[in-house]
Amino acid sequence: MLTEQQIELAHPEAFDFAFGTLPTAEGVTFIRHLTGCRHCRAVVDEYSEIGGIIKNLPPGTEPPADLEDRTVAAMTAALAGHKAEPGKHPDAAEHDTEDRAVTRIYPKPERKPPAERETQVLPVPQPGPSEDPEPRPEVTHLPVRRRHRSRLVAVVAAAAAIVIAAIVVPLSLTSGPATPAQATVVIPLHATAAAKVFGTGAATARATARQAGESWTFDLTVHGLKPLPGNDIYECWWAGPGSASRHPLLVTGGSFVVGKSGSATLTMATGVDPRQFRTMEITAESPGNGALRGPVLLIGQTL
Repeated sequence: MLTEQQIELAHPEAFDFAFGTLPTAEGVTFIRHLTGCRHCRAVVDEYSEIGGIIKNLPPGTEPPADLEDRTVAAMTAALAGHKAEPGKHPDAAEHDTEDRAVTRIYPKPERKPPAERETQVLPVPQPGPSEDPEPRPEVTHLPVRRRHRSRLVAVVAAAAAIVIAAIVVPLSLTSGPATPAQATVVIPLHATAAAKVFGTGAATARATARQAGESWTFDLTVHGLKPLPGNDIYECWWAGPGSASRHPLLVTGGSFVVGKSGSATLTMATGVDPRQFRTMEITAESPGNGALRGPVLLIGQTL
């Protein structure tokens, strides 16, 4: 945990960088600034995890303005089976259609002689041993729940759709996008020629970086290093494309020390993407202004 005095020594852009609010153009300049400012690096390391959480918060959203109109229109379309005739009950047209399915009226052909005879209405022939005409049977209208079963199903379906929309739409507006699978990269490191001169020519290391929101955490395991005197430390760096000794493009990944065994396993964090800053370097540093000054002892690139 940084003290208030340590935070005051950092530039304000350090918090914007950690929280992801620093414009891209200023971000490139600030990354270069990080290589020489240990106060800003400390703030970025301290708050990068919180910044990743803030960046992943879903934006505030409102339901579509026409959601209510579209829902009502969907219900109206489901309920409107057909247009009712003027002067009749809304279901009268359907009643008539179904009534005719039970008893159909066939007009008897008109005979001119005698002229006074009118068209006779004959009932539909009924199956049975006798073909004699029978009185027209009385039509019994089925209950609504049986007669309009298909329309009741449509109404229930529309109501269910509204209930589902009332539940699912708010959830979809607040839950945000699905969290993608975490990316993982591996960086094997090997000793440099300078390491042999430094007495750590057999040193090796391996880093496994995992994406944590907009930031990355990485587990680093080193072997074959030697304890450093005084307050000297080993520093981990991420080098960007085109980085060179005269024009370095570096971002610190953290510092560490080793005991007599020469081995250590530790977890550190960085605000840069190791898929872009693909080179990792480990140097031996003495207290100073935070810039790289010591020899590169281990180096490797993401697989």
